Amino acid sequence: MPQAVVNIGMIGHVDHGKTTLVEALSGIWTDTHSEEIKRGITIRLGYADTSFMRCRSCGRYSTKEKCPYCGGETELSRRVSFVDAPGHEALMATTLCGAAIMDGAVLVIAANEPCPQPQTKEHLAALNIAGVHRVVVAQNKIELVPKEKLLEHYQQIRNFLSGTFAAEAPVIPVSAIHRANLDVLIEEIEKNIPTPPRDLSRPPLMYVARSFDTNRPGTRPEELVGGVVGGMLSQGRLRVGDEIEILPGIQEGGTSLPLRSRVASIQAGKERLEEAVPGGLIGVSTLLDPSLTKADRLVGCVVGKEGAMPPVLSSLELEVHLMERVVGLPQEVEVKPLAQGEQLVLNVGTATTVGTVVRMKGERAEVKLTRLVCAFAGARVALSRRVGGRWRLIGYGILA
Repeated sequence: MPQAVVNIGMIGHVDHGKTTLVEALSGIWTDTHSEEIKRGITIRLGYADTSFMRCRSCGRYSTKEKCPYCGGETELSRRVSFVDAPGHEALMATTLCGAAIMDGAVLVIAANEPCPQPQTKEHLAALNIAGVHRVVVAQNKIELVPKEKLLEHYQQIRNFLSGTFAAEAPVIPVSAIHRANLDVLIEEIEKNIPTPPRDLSRPPLMYVARSFDTNRPGTRPEELVGGVVGGMLSQGRLRVGDEIEILPGIQEGGTSLPLRSRVASIQAGKERLEEAVPGGLIGVSTLLDPSLTKADRLVGCVVGKEGAMPPVLSSLELEVHLMERVVGLPQEVEVKPLAQGEQLVLNVGTATTVGTVVRMKGERAEVKLTRLVCAFAGARVALSRRVGGRWRLIGYGILA
């Protein structure tokens, strides 16, 4: 199969059926971590590739080689990657990291709960801050409510979206567990989340969203393979055998150790690639000691060619844009201006760090970081403040 060409986020409030919908569309259950299985919620970013197929006879969409509706032959419409983001309020930083590699998103809203739920609002705000404005809404769990209630709930969704960037987003009623109306959902994704233009002429740049060690306990030393970093190329091409640099690299005590290695192999889903281009999610196997990549140790780093990397920063100069109100709470509260000396959680690309506001001048703020980040000028930085015992999204900054 070809590499996926677009990344689609699966977002929404906890227990609204995001992972079930990904499984219905791709056949892959993305919650594989032991704690996710035990608790029944998504904790880490999950990934799944699938192919959207269009029937040559009836024109309906599916993910099958034979049309499940008329039995006709299908043809490939597009290969896509899903990014399954956690819905729990305590895991908002993980969702923001995921938003950094999304080209569009499916906002999943359960029909058996009033709309909007707190993290429904927060996730929509996160998409806006990340600049992800291509959205399709899946009104899930329609099998649990009668038709009259379903229509009332649909109107709640439309009222919620009114006045937002997603006001015109299509709302598709689906039942993930019964695989109902998935053809219409896929059709609306194809219409409303296009493949963005990619610049293949620039040096490769990949934001690391996962890193891990694929060696099983007990593997013999001569059989060990190098550590793996996973994410999405934002530009350029990456080939097997390429020399790469990983920044900021390993961080300890306020300093960083850049890592240099070679691409040993590239994988997209179950497919091995000789060359990767922007679009889908990929795993890049390196020659690094796997202890350096295990347990997501390199999440937030940037992979590219030496000499063509964004700078490593210990402080950020930001043009600040705050929201009017804090979303994600049962009762929204006003967002007050940033204050010198206050602590914030910042999401820069796929990196999450804590910073202290050391200087304010009008709409500009200088924030000193506890962990180094790697970013170009003009990057969007999500800002979260502690409100009611949780870090809540309050706005964003543009890196000067």
